[in-house]
Amino acid sequence: MSFSGKFQLESQEGFVPFMKAIGLPDDLIEKGKDIKSVSEIEQNGDSFKATVMKEGNKLKTNLKGIESVTELVDDNTIVHTMTLGSIVFKRTSKRMS
Repeated sequence: MSFSGKFQLESQEGFVPFMKAIGLPDDLIEKGKDIKSVSEIEQNGDSFKATVMKEGNKLKTNLKGIESVTELVDDNTIVHTMTLGSIVFKRTSKRMS
């Protein structure tokens, strides 16, 4: 399976507590909580546009105590999970045609 493609955000869990935990102001949290973003991923073999490591069908990064895992669960769905301590923020996106 390839990560390449455009993905439309379908759902997310834990957005508000995660954004509060990283210090985002309430007004920006309010603006961002209902945005249906589109993510584009470009993969060339094991190389990606962003610097990440591939582990099976997962992309993992760590930045300032935040673990980020993007998993390709099937040909058309990615699940992106960010964890800060015990707070988990999970986003599910579907590939756009």
